[in-house]
Amino acid sequence: MKLWGGRFTKGEDADMTSFDNSLPTSKLLYKEDIQGSIAHAKMLGKQNIISQKESAAIVDGLKEILTDVEQGILIIPDSGYEDIHSFIETTLTKKIGEDGKKLHTARSRNDQIAVDTKMYFKNRLQGILEEIDDLVDTFITKGQENPYLMPGYTHLQKAQTITFKYYLDAYAQMLLRDKKRLLNAINIMDENPLGSGALAGTTHNIDRQLTTELLNFKKPVKNFIDAVSDRDYVIETLSDFSIIGVHLSRLSEELIIYASQEFQYVTFDDSLSTGSSMMPQKKNADSAELIRGNSALLIGELNQILVIMKGLPLAYDKDMQLDKETFLPAFDHIEKMLLIAKKIVSTLKINRVKLQKAVKNGFLNATDLADYLVKKGRPFRDAHTVVGQAVLFAEKHQKALEDLTIEELKQFDQIIDEDVYHYLNIQESIHKGIKKEML
Repeated sequence: MKLWGGRFTKGEDADMTSFDNSLPTSKLLYKEDIQGSIAHAKMLGKQNIISQKESAAIVDGLKEILTDVEQGILIIPDSGYEDIHSFIETTLTKKIGEDGKKLHTARSRNDQIAVDTKMYFKNRLQGILEEIDDLVDTFITKGQENPYLMPGYTHLQKAQTITFKYYLDAYAQMLLRDKKRLLNAINIMDENPLGSGALAGTTHNIDRQLTTELLNFKKPVKNFIDAVSDRDYVIETLSDFSIIGVHLSRLSEELIIYASQEFQYVTFDDSLSTGSSMMPQKKNADSAELIRGNSALLIGELNQILVIMKGLPLAYDKDMQLDKETFLPAFDHIEKMLLIAKKIVSTLKINRVKLQKAVKNGFLNATDLADYLVKKGRPFRDAHTVVGQAVLFAEKHQKALEDLTIEELKQFDQIIDEDVYHYLNIQESIHKGIKKEML
């Protein structure tokens, strides 16, 4: 069913019809399309563009269609209609008669899909924000339950002592920034495109403020050309999703490493692991590996929408119909990733003994020794050299720094005294200065 065709003398090629069919994806926006149409019909009636009776009939018909779809009475097909707009309007006309054809007065599918998409984003992003909050809470809870000392790494080499709680908090902070980015994206996109028409508005005396209020937008758009050609909010949201994906991928990579037999810092729950069809002993952290892999799909979907939009002239172009091929799977991917990440962290078992042993070697207190010398009056560069020499000596004699005698330490700098062991004691040094924030 087409909503156009009066100026055509030839029917559309069957292959072109299939190629142009967006119903399989656009039908997922059925609720937003109906809600936007209800607001539009109410406005048309209030402004006497159509009669109050016609407006009421359209609104009632649309509400019935929404109920029928949600109850499974009405099934939206994958073909037979050009898009979700065609399906809803045709179904409405069959239900209430010729009045249904008046719904599209003072409206184009260009501003209609822009409204649908923005509403879909605003609605579905609320769930994403809740998932982020849940995951942040999971990091905090797991950290409070496991405030153990562990090695912190740079270049995947042991660097300084941190706590597992502080390690997880790093990812909590990343997600809190991610949440701010999504809230900013919602704030920017919160402008009502309805009333823009194809690109130049309408001669009808519409009330854009009314539809803005009915659809819970912050304000109407200022420029109609921009309104129907804007997909910046899709790009921004997918960019934000990609950043979240990168954060979750980095976490996944680390947990995969930490769960390996070489580290054994953590153990994945059996319910989030898989085995090998050939090797009976295997327990693989596939849940984390799939998060890592899905992050690549998010980045790909961001690139897709960027490439689609990069060369389009104003205003609307049919290329933009393909935006749903990018953001619909992106929403699915990010929701699953956040959910599985929460389950991984909440069920993760932390091996305190392995962490304690890992902290013991690797000279994680070397920087603390340098700080000690600085507090004794040595310039940091000199202290750095002294500690480097002490580390070489300790390595040669297969000792930890805290196991060196005071005489052995003094050979590198006579200013070193017995109080140095308070700094070399990793458990005690974590309580000094700004390090206390890790506790």
